[in-house]
Amino acid sequence: MRELSGAVAGARVSDFIALLKPRVMSLVVFSGLAGLVVAPGHIHPLIAAVAVLCIAVGAGASGAINMWYDRDIDAVMTRTRNRPIPKGNVDPNEALGFGLVLALFSVVLMGMAVNWTAGSLLAFTIFFYVIIYTMWLKRRTPQNIVIGGAAGAFPPMIGWAAVTGDISLASISLFLLIFMWTPPHFWALSLYREGDYAKAGVPMMPVVAGARSTKIQMLVYTLVLLPIALVPAVLGVAGSIYAVTALLLNIGFITHALRVLGSSDLRRAQAMFKYSLLYLSLHFAVLMIDRAPGLLHIDSLSGLIDPAWLHMLVG
Repeated sequence: MRELSGAVAGARVSDFIALLKPRVMSLVVFSGLAGLVVAPGHIHPLIAAVAVLCIAVGAGASGAINMWYDRDIDAVMTRTRNRPIPKGNVDPNEALGFGLVLALFSVVLMGMAVNWTAGSLLAFTIFFYVIIYTMWLKRRTPQNIVIGGAAGAFPPMIGWAAVTGDISLASISLFLLIFMWTPPHFWALSLYREGDYAKAGVPMMPVVAGARSTKIQMLVYTLVLLPIALVPAVLGVAGSIYAVTALLLNIGFITHALRVLGSSDLRRAQAMFKYSLLYLSLHFAVLMIDRAPGLLHIDSLSGLIDPAWLHMLVG
């Protein structure tokens, strides 16, 4: 059932903002900005701002179209039933039109104002999230998050391409960090929201494979994620500060996964979900600080402080 009963009584601005999934957008923008900051080369501040705006608008467009398509299951799930369409605040067709206009605007502006490599990546990201994840995978397979997570992993590559105009092994390493982080992040959420997903008929891993199997897979992903998180430092995208931080953050992630595996207390899964948000945010924050021009410039794992910066400190 795609349509929802009830008349729409005039949407407010706040309803259309909610369609953009601002909390999800903030993490997307932050990781896209990180890709832009650490990319080699130079970009005019105004063009950089346009690139970040396009990433934000593209993410919001994806969220709006996702809410249009998922309005039936959103109305069933406790976590999503207060979204603008299930509440009757926004007409589904208006939400779809809003999302499509924003998607077209973001891609065209990115291509014309920045470069078409970044524009093409943004277009593919929107396509992947809307068509591959939302319309194809989400309701059909417990691997929905594993494959569909790629959509959320593209923003650093888009930011990188905005500066360089290309795709490199370094930008792919940033993609892989988010791609491998996504399953344990969302499965932690789905463990304590299992009833919601079961009621809506969404085949999340705990619903299909059970909690024990899901917890084991979460631990495996966190173990695999540790070396992947260190790849940016190995490739020279980041230095020692990032490497040490990534190591500590991944030990923390693995510890959370072990606690979830060894306990039936759903609060453990909720704590892991919250930690996963901090985990990714700190990775990209430290990545940008590590490579901040004029402050820290770390070329390899062997150097902690740039000599020129140290000389400035001691006068």
